[in-house]
Amino acid sequence: MDLYEHGVASLRNALLSGATSCVEYATALIARTQALAYLNGYVDFDPAPFLAQARQADVDIARGVSAPLLGVPLALKDNINTIGFPTGVGTRTLRGRIPAADAEIVKRLKQSGAIISGKAGMHELAFGISSNNGVTGAIRNPWALDRIPGGSSGGSAVVVAAGLVPGAIGTDTGASVRLPAALCGIAGLRPTVGRVPGTGIAPISSTRDTAGPMACSIADLALLDTALTGDAAGLAKVDLRGLRLGIPNDRFWTPLDASVAAVMDDTRKELQRAGVVFVELDLPGLDALNNSVGFPVGLFEFMAEMPDYLKASGHPLDIEALLAGIGSPDVAGILRPLLGSGAIPEPVYRAALADRQRLQELYLRTFAQHQVRALAFPTSALTARPLGTDDTVEFLGQRCPAFMIYIRNTDPGSNAGIPGLSLPAGIGPDGLPVGLELDGPAGSDRDLLAIGAALETVLPPIGRPSLRSPEGA
Repeated sequence: MDLYEHGVASLRNALLSGATSCVEYATALIARTQALAYLNGYVDFDPAPFLAQARQADVDIARGVSAPLLGVPLALKDNINTIGFPTGVGTRTLRGRIPAADAEIVKRLKQSGAIISGKAGMHELAFGISSNNGVTGAIRNPWALDRIPGGSSGGSAVVVAAGLVPGAIGTDTGASVRLPAALCGIAGLRPTVGRVPGTGIAPISSTRDTAGPMACSIADLALLDTALTGDAAGLAKVDLRGLRLGIPNDRFWTPLDASVAAVMDDTRKELQRAGVVFVELDLPGLDALNNSVGFPVGLFEFMAEMPDYLKASGHPLDIEALLAGIGSPDVAGILRPLLGSGAIPEPVYRAALADRQRLQELYLRTFAQHQVRALAFPTSALTARPLGTDDTVEFLGQRCPAFMIYIRNTDPGSNAGIPGLSLPAGIGPDGLPVGLELDGPAGSDRDLLAIGAALETVLPPIGRPSLRSPEGA
């Protein structure tokens, strides 16, 4: 096994057994990161502090220090405050600025012994799904260098998928952990909202935002989830025979592009052969409720909460200066109107919160009435599209709004605040990864991971992408 192929769990075992050292492993990752710099997965990566942390971890391991992630390097999305690293949130006015304190989750990761390898790139201000950033540049999908990795946590997915780091932390408001995980062929967990502390993370919406782990296996996600939340409950063994999974109404399953449809057809057949019982069900009124919640809540809370984040992080900026510095046209088109006539009125916001409660009640009834452990559907209706397709993408022979088609399946669960897990389902006929999402009831995160671990034994392993430097890179 090449060193870069280690996941979180296997690396911990290798370090504890003496099969490798933190310095040896970090040195291998540094070399690989430099060789694959054209992916643009990191926006801030410095080998010197990385190696210094690795040396200290080796000393701690030799002294018998016990910590669950001791010596494990993790990348953090560029919107997570980290002492010693700039937290630029992918935007010009914050680029190079070092925050006043670590985010709460960074404190927890450090207490668990993790090494911070660097800051991963993202869609500017987390408002997008392509990670084509007008300030820090486009991030490339390691499976196809001319394709998007998904967003907004695109860099976090890329550095894991390419073997630059065994795990990463992203954030998810409507899709931003699960979509890049699916398009890059890794696993990603969006926890129940409120389960992971958001202090020190640049916000979109406290009602919808959550940080979440990204890794190559469910076991690795579980280890990272424990560090983020303090929930150390073991994953129960799930018997696939008789496991009831809901297949929600057609809007999740049709239409799909040919590659996704092919993988999903194989996935359903494999899981049924393993004994999974699929329960077809409806979510009546879902679209109307979801449409009422998403943008009104997100945009209203962004304008209300971002100024508080800037002040708490020690940045002497106001919201006007922040928005004036936006370098990505798609993000500017969403956010700059909020300073004027495009602002969300408070009554609209309050009505959206009421509809959110109705959406949560709909999900609660659905899980109870149909006695399903989780809902299953394609994470995305399409695979990764070419770089530069920020406004529209080709889908079934037509040009469609990129943002809405990519978040079609992930957004409803996000607005309800329930947990969602994307795991690799296979490689489609177009040679690109496809993700399977499981959404569970609020608070069922560890059960959702346990179900994912069971499905992982049946789904085909997709391995690592074959990476070759593009001409001119």
